[in-house]
Amino acid sequence: MRLPKSFMVEPEINDYVDATKGNRSASERLNQLLKRAILEEQYDRLEAEAARFFAESRTSRAETRAFQKAALRSFDRD
Repeated sequence: MRLPKSFMVEPEINDYVDATKGNRSASERLNQLLKRAILEEQYDRLEAEAARFFAESRTSRAETRAFQKAALRSFDRD
């Protein structure tokens, strides 16, 4: 369901939408561009989250190696 809303659009954006809408309405083209922008923003957030996660895993690498060495020593005993 579409909700009628009123927004102010900058003239440059309006010109771009008009130039790229093809046989669709300006509203359909603008919605398509907004959905694409939303997805791009979500991907950027996920990429930043992944970067933070992997940055943390690099800092704990010494602890991981110590755990691995201890595990190998316990396997050798068994």
